Amino acid sequence: MRGRRLATTEELIAVVSPTDGSLAVVDRLREWTAENGLGLETVAVGESVADVYDREAETLGLTVGGDGTFLEGIQQFEPRNVPVLGVNTGSLAFLVRVDVEDLEAALSEVVGGRATIDNRQQLAVEAGELSATGINDVVLQHVPPAEPFGRKITTLDVFADDGYVGAYEGTGLAVATPTGSTGISLSANGPIHNPTNNASLQIVPLHTHRIGVRPLIVSEETVIRIVTDDGVDLLVDGGRHHVRLEGGELVTITGADRTANVVRTSYDDDFFTAIAEHLGWGARGAENKPLPAGATVEQGPRELPERALQVATEAAESVGGPLRDLHGRVESEEYKTDRSDVITEADRLSENIIATAIGNEYPDHAIRTEEGIYSEGRIDVESPYTWVIDPLDGTGNYANGNPNYAVSIALLEDGEPIVGVVYAPETNERWSAIAGDGAWKNGVPIGTTDRDRLDESMLMSGYDPDGSFLAHFYEHTRGVRRLGSAALHLCYLASGSADAVWEYDTYPWDVAAGILVAREAGATLTDSGGEPFDPYADRDRRELVGSNGHIHPEIMRRLRRNERLYNADD
Repeated sequence: MRGRRLATTEELIAVVSPTDGSLAVVDRLREWTAENGLGLETVAVGESVADVYDREAETLGLTVGGDGTFLEGIQQFEPRNVPVLGVNTGSLAFLVRVDVEDLEAALSEVVGGRATIDNRQQLAVEAGELSATGINDVVLQHVPPAEPFGRKITTLDVFADDGYVGAYEGTGLAVATPTGSTGISLSANGPIHNPTNNASLQIVPLHTHRIGVRPLIVSEETVIRIVTDDGVDLLVDGGRHHVRLEGGELVTITGADRTANVVRTSYDDDFFTAIAEHLGWGARGAENKPLPAGATVEQGPRELPERALQVATEAAESVGGPLRDLHGRVESEEYKTDRSDVITEADRLSENIIATAIGNEYPDHAIRTEEGIYSEGRIDVESPYTWVIDPLDGTGNYANGNPNYAVSIALLEDGEPIVGVVYAPETNERWSAIAGDGAWKNGVPIGTTDRDRLDESMLMSGYDPDGSFLAHFYEHTRGVRRLGSAALHLCYLASGSADAVWEYDTYPWDVAAGILVAREAGATLTDSGGEPFDPYADRDRRELVGSNGHIHPEIMRRLRRNERLYNADD
C-alpha cells in the first residue's frame, strides 16, 4: 500500500497517552481536523478503538505518546488494516519520529497523499491457548525463583523449520522483527537492522552462558519452534500479551501474514539519525550531513512529465492492496451497459483514491474517469493537461475472481498522451511510458516482437460480438486469446507477449495509457481503415488494430477481406 491512498482520509483516530503533553496535542488535533473537514476520535491507552472505528470510512490511526503508545496503536489498528502515524510526546522514543512542533505540517503532508508507508514485518506466535501478533518481539524469560538462591537460568531447545538450532542456556531468548531487534540484538553483540520494508526474524539469546552463542537471523517464512525445559514467562511486545508456560510446552513463531503499515513523512527523523541520537551510533555523530551535490533521496527529474509519471505510478500502486483485498469478494455490482460490463464497489474505491491523489498534486489539471464519480467538477477544467483514468479495466473479470484486470492512468497534453501507466495488481506488473522516451515494464525497457509471419504470431482480441475475428484469424495464426482487458492487451503487445491486438470498440479511458506504452515500444496502431488510431475520433465505433508493425499489412488485408465478405452476406 502506498501513501497516495492517504489522500482519501476521512477520519483520524488517536490513541493517546495520559500525559499533559499528549492531552495538549489533542487540542491541536481537534483544531486542525475541524479546519480540514476531517473527523477525529480519541481513545486512551488501554481502551479499544472498536466503539469509534467506522470500517466504511478511510481512517488514519495516530498515536500520541512514546514508543509504548505506538505499540499499543499497532495492536489496535493493524488488524483493521489502518495505517499508523506516531507523534512523539515521550522522551526516549525510537519508533515514534514525528515531533510535536511538526504535527500540523506532517498531517498536511499525509492527507495530501505525499507521505510514504513502511510495511513492517510482524511475527505470529502460538503457545498453549495464546495466539498473538507482534511488531517488536517475543521474549521467553526464566520465571524468577521464589528464593534469591533459587535457579536463575533456563534451557530452551530451538528448531528452525526441520533443523535443530541447539539448546539456549541463560535467562531466556527473544525472537525479534527488524523493528524490535535493535536494543536486544545490541545487548548480545548482534547486528542492527534497518526496519523499513525489511522481512526477517532474529533469534537472540538473553544472558547466555555460552560464549559462542550469538544472534541468528532467519527468513520471515522460517517456522521457529521452541520447547521449554522449565517454566518461562512469554511476553509479546513488552507484555501486551503475556502467558506463563510450564516445562515441556511448545512455542511456535513465524512471520505474520500481514505487515503493519507505518506512515512516514519528511518531518520524521530517519532511522540513522534515530540510532545516532539514541544509541550513540559510532559511524557518525548526531549531525546529519547533506547528500552530495546533485543527488536526491529519490533520484530523477521532478518536472513534467517525469514527475507526473511518478505520481501516476504511486497512485496506481496505491490501489493495488485494496483491489487485491476485494478481488473475487465483490458484494454488489451494477450493469453499466450490458451484462458483461459491470461496476463494482472496487471501481468506486479505486477511482476515489486515484482521482483524489492526482487532484491534490495537480489542482489545475482536468481529470476524466470512466465512472465520473470522483472527477465531477474536474472534467471541464480549462487546462492543456487532462488525466484519463480507468480505475479498473476488466471489471467483469475482477468481479468473478479472474486475475486479468488492470489500472490505467494517462496524462494528455492538448489531447496527446505524454505519460502512461498500466498496473496489474495480481501480478504486480507495471508498464509505463513517457512520450519520446520509451516504454518500460517494472523499470526495464521493453519492445515489440520482430516476427514477420502471421502463421508464427500470437494475437489478442477484444470483444468479438459475432466471432468473426476469431473465425478468420484463428487457423492462420498460433492462436487468438482474449483477456478481457484492453489495457493489458496493449501492454502485452508492447512487451512482446503478443504480436498483434484487435479491439472491436474502445473508449479513451480503456486505451489512453496502453496506446502510449505500445507506441513507445515500437507498435503500429491504426483503425480498421489503416489510419492512425485516434481514441477521440468522432464515429460510432472505435476499432483498434495494433501490431509489431511487421505483420500489420497482412492483418489489414485480411480484415478488409473479412469486411467485404461480411457486407456481401448482408
